[in-house]
Amino acid sequence: MNAVIELLENVGFIILGLCGLIFLIAGLIQIKFPPKKINSLYGYRTSSSMQSEAAWNFAQIYSAKLSIKVGIIMIAFAFASLLFHVFSNDNQVWISLIIIFTLTGILIFSTEKKLKEKFGKK
Repeated sequence: MNAVIELLENVGFIILGLCGLIFLIAGLIQIKFPPKKINSLYGYRTSSSMQSEAAWNFAQIYSAKLSIKVGIIMIAFAFASLLFHVFSNDNQVWISLIIIFTLTGILIFSTEKKLKEKFGKK
């Protein structure tokens, strides 16, 4: 019971764990049920991914696989946060946000870079 309370009191674990789980599940859903056509509601939607059907299909698969990896990395950071009790809750929130924004930026930057390499600019 004390272990569960300790997990719930660790802000870094909660933030990174939940975000990691969301990225992981979103990636798995996108792989299992990819959007069939270019749309403005579901999938990896940027101007470069929506420039053609081929770019759209490529972006959906590439970003979904990367999203799964990002989710796993976030979950690993969540468990790593259990080892560092020296940070206050405020610092854990900031560190977690930095990790989340950095990994999200890497996901977007990497997908856009691959789209540009493979399909060029419109």
